[in-house]
Amino acid sequence: MSERKLFGTDGIRGKANEYPMTPELALKLGKATAKYFGNGFSPKIVIGKDTRLSGYMLETALTSGLVSMGATVFLVGPMPTPAIAKLTVSLAADAGIVLSASHNPVEDNGIKLFDSKGYKLSDAAEKKIESFVLGEDINNASSSIGKAFRVDDAQGRYIEFVKSTAKNISLGGLKVVLDCANGAAYSVAPKIFSELGAEVISMNASPDGMNINKGCGALFPEKMCAEVKKHNADVGIALDGDADRAIICNEKGETLHGDAVIALAAVELKKRSKLEKDTAVITFMSNLGLSKFLEKNGIKVVSVQVGDRYVIEEMRKNNYNFGGEQSGHLIFGDYTTTGDGIISGLQLLRLMKDTGKKLSELVKPLDFFPQVLINVKVNEKKDFSLLSGVQKEICAAEKTLGTEGRVFVRYSGTENLCRIMVEAKDEKLANELAESISKKVVGEIGE
Repeated sequence: MSERKLFGTDGIRGKANEYPMTPELALKLGKATAKYFGNGFSPKIVIGKDTRLSGYMLETALTSGLVSMGATVFLVGPMPTPAIAKLTVSLAADAGIVLSASHNPVEDNGIKLFDSKGYKLSDAAEKKIESFVLGEDINNASSSIGKAFRVDDAQGRYIEFVKSTAKNISLGGLKVVLDCANGAAYSVAPKIFSELGAEVISMNASPDGMNINKGCGALFPEKMCAEVKKHNADVGIALDGDADRAIICNEKGETLHGDAVIALAAVELKKRSKLEKDTAVITFMSNLGLSKFLEKNGIKVVSVQVGDRYVIEEMRKNNYNFGGEQSGHLIFGDYTTTGDGIISGLQLLRLMKDTGKKLSELVKPLDFFPQVLINVKVNEKKDFSLLSGVQKEICAAEKTLGTEGRVFVRYSGTENLCRIMVEAKDEKLANELAESISKKVVGEIGE
């Protein structure tokens, strides 16, 4: 398959009002989406978004393209990405579209699509839609112009669904600091935890179109941690802009490693005989300590390339029902078709409630290798095999570590970044090796 020109690892993404995030392209994408999913009839499409100002522009253009092809459009407004996936199924729609750049700054935006079952599209499907967008003009279905509707009860549908995933357990007695990142979950997230009885201290739940992810949320959990200590809360939950992932902190104001959350969730599912094939799907970025801990607890591990879509693909292919990334994406396959930061936080609170233990106690048995991650801005994403200096440095690091650590170097799927991860029993050594590799990357392809 030839290289795709629009779609990346998580839909289409870029600077708002600059190609490809322009109303002109959004209009074409709307037409292309209607053509692909219509297949001779008028499709039903759900559109949701986060709180970026540019969402209005793109939503309007997409809607125009869709209805010009006879599609029926359901507009649900600012809602988490996983909510759009769920509502697509709930409303018996043919596809769902999310306007969000997730954790990226407000200047960016993105468009990602879900199929009728709430799953992200396959590479082949995205390639076909892309060919429509970049090919010859798509003729309007002039004989059948569609309509667009606002779905007034969209929030309520999602709220009730999320609460049901925790069996509507009472969270009474728990105090939760919730950082909504001024993003898509600013309205629904506080309601979910409050309605289940938790005392909720909301942060960054007043979006103005420009403050999404700005010094807050999953990328900046420090203020949330401080609030947890200040209010003697039991847990802190920081969502990202589209709320498909969460960063958690314990009652001491210490952030939990993403792999620690995966470990707790997997072991709890196994205890309840709810872990299909006693297997968890993780990525190559996950800590060696996670694999060892899970195996010690009788859980098999399957590792895939980085990206929640690859975790989900593996889960679907082999009928596994749990997987996750250390970045905070957790997929509870019995409930969701994509990562959901609110459900992840809720499952942890349920575990705390069931055991009567504090979060710091629950993670005590976990022992992870020190892991260093360095991001380097690059001018181009050149094949690593062509970067002789980088290759030499990676080989030297791997030789130094032997079986007591590992090196993983990859490019970001959504940004011009090279991500360098080094894991070792000794943190100082991990830092030194990561720095050495990063200098070679800077020297060969750095900005």
